[in-house]
Amino acid sequence: MNDTSTYVPPAIWSPPSANGGRFANINRPVAGPTHDKELPVGRHPLQLYSLGTPNGIKVTVMLEELLALGHSGAEYDAWLIRIHEGEQFGSGFVAANPNSKIPALVDRSGATPVRVFESGAILQYLAEKFGAFFPSGGAPRAECLSWLNWQMGSAPFLGGGFGHFYAYAPSKMQYPIDRYAMEVKRQLDVLDRRLAEVPYLAGDDYTIADMAVWPWYGALVKGQLYEAGEFLQVQVYKNVLRWTEEIAKRPSARRGRMVNRTWGEPSSQLHERHDASDFDTRTQDKLAVA
Repeated sequence: MNDTSTYVPPAIWSPPSANGGRFANINRPVAGPTHDKELPVGRHPLQLYSLGTPNGIKVTVMLEELLALGHSGAEYDAWLIRIHEGEQFGSGFVAANPNSKIPALVDRSGATPVRVFESGAILQYLAEKFGAFFPSGGAPRAECLSWLNWQMGSAPFLGGGFGHFYAYAPSKMQYPIDRYAMEVKRQLDVLDRRLAEVPYLAGDDYTIADMAVWPWYGALVKGQLYEAGEFLQVQVYKNVLRWTEEIAKRPSARRGRMVNRTWGEPSSQLHERHDASDFDTRTQDKLAVA
């Protein structure tokens, strides 16, 4: 241990006036909107409000995979929500997701709009709506649901735990970094052992379980998350790497990873997606020379 101070919790906690860290300006202890702002609505049946973080990528990959299968009802508008600027606290977004987290989906294909929030719930909703990437029953369906929910329960240890203390906290502290690095490596070992047995998490077929896990753990083992690849020695997870690279070759996965992305190479950024042709005409590199 190398922490030099000891924190004594007060009898009654109150939020600090400033606690530093990358997300300090949007953290608060209450829910609800901070300002009035309606969400835009495009022309497609599905309206997605998101950002190209791992949780956002899950849904855009799923939508692009559905379109690649020929499900025209999966056409969507992807609107950018800049979470660092607090856009998730606008009244329209809070109405779509009272938890004020991206992504949020509004299905306007029926007489009454249907809101769906939480990325795992969106994946399952779309899979059931279109009858795709979700086993119909038996052990494969149980495996798919189990790994989907494994991801939803495990990723907070990777993102809010390890990622926060390793990459975003205002100061480095050994105890939380050790604690969460230990858990993340255990999770990678869980995945690696499973993927030594089967090509995909639910078995022989690519499913929403893979779409949920890949943006988080695939990015991690490729050194694309928190710049922590060397620190965690991710190269030892050979089966996770094999699976990651296979999914990365899928054209729909590559497209989905670009949507609502606002960082990285300009050619990889499609801030908003309103038509399939946007991939050819509206990435940031193309807009820069238009």
